[in-house]
Amino acid sequence: MRFADELKNAVTPRAALLVIGCLALQLLFITSYVGALHHPKPQDIKVAVVAPGGAAEQLSEQLRELPGSPLDPRPLASEAVARQEMMNRDIDAALVVDPRGKADTLLVASGQGRSETRVLEQIFTGVAKSQQRTVAFKDIAPASTQDANGLSSFYLVVGWCVGGYLCAAILAISAGARPANTKRAGIRLGAMAVYAVVSGLLGAVVAGPILSALPGSLWGLWGLGALTVFAVGALTLALQGIFGVVGIGLAILIIVIGGNPSAGGAFPGPMLPGFWRSIGPALPPGAATWVARSIAYFKGNNITGPLLVLSAWAVTGSLATLAVASRIRSSRKGADDEPGGATEVSTPQTPLV
Repeated sequence: MRFADELKNAVTPRAALLVIGCLALQLLFITSYVGALHHPKPQDIKVAVVAPGGAAEQLSEQLRELPGSPLDPRPLASEAVARQEMMNRDIDAALVVDPRGKADTLLVASGQGRSETRVLEQIFTGVAKSQQRTVAFKDIAPASTQDANGLSSFYLVVGWCVGGYLCAAILAISAGARPANTKRAGIRLGAMAVYAVVSGLLGAVVAGPILSALPGSLWGLWGLGALTVFAVGALTLALQGIFGVVGIGLAILIIVIGGNPSAGGAFPGPMLPGFWRSIGPALPPGAATWVARSIAYFKGNNITGPLLVLSAWAVTGSLATLAVASRIRSSRKGADDEPGGATEVSTPQTPLV
């Protein structure tokens, strides 16, 4: 055979298209990660200002006018209120002004990420110096000593997400990307649910009791892990049902390329560029990272919204998987009913999933 014929047989048009798609995913991966993380810049970090009289309003305005708008300040009535709002994750820090001297205090919470805490310390050190004052830093929700830079929650979520789409991909590789009928789609979703429960527990145990990287409720992390894994797996099953093997690449596009750099792991949301800051909370990695940090360091506060996001992905993915399988079944039945149409015969060797 001529070389051209050998090449034609070795690399089919379908394979060539998949390789081109792989190259596109690779370039999108580089663009997304480098674009999101190469130059973190604080933007509208929510901080409170506690000061007597009208001083809080005046100082808030001064902080709002800092070059680049790194802060979104708001006056609050007392330090107790500021602490409560920080634990509820409504604000990221609070400046408590000393009315009788020049030594102020900045309340921070490194549990939400040490990178943001360091930036806040730099900003307020400069502000205090310009006003001939000093500022001390008090961490009211410190990251665990075993949780370097507060990243363990993010890495745990990344592991859960990887497990979710890999398990769904294996189900497709073993028995076809598209389930033959709704019963088989249901079996795949059931298998995905069992895997999610087991992997959610094991991930929580490794990050918690075994490595002591994350404090907080083991049961809470287990539930979060199961929901996260199932949400990602159901999404991947749905995309595979709609697009075939290409659906695996689309799942990677959403979860890995779009979701991971925007999740607020390496750099919290206020330090990400606008696009990634906007999409992060709506994608599974970002929603799950927020919940994991809340469970670990903020008494499980302010997690309803992110849990609804994860639930929406899980429900939508499941319904789409079943709907696509039902449509495929209807199409095959219609073809079988036509004169001369082929009839599908189920044999003991037919895979269940």
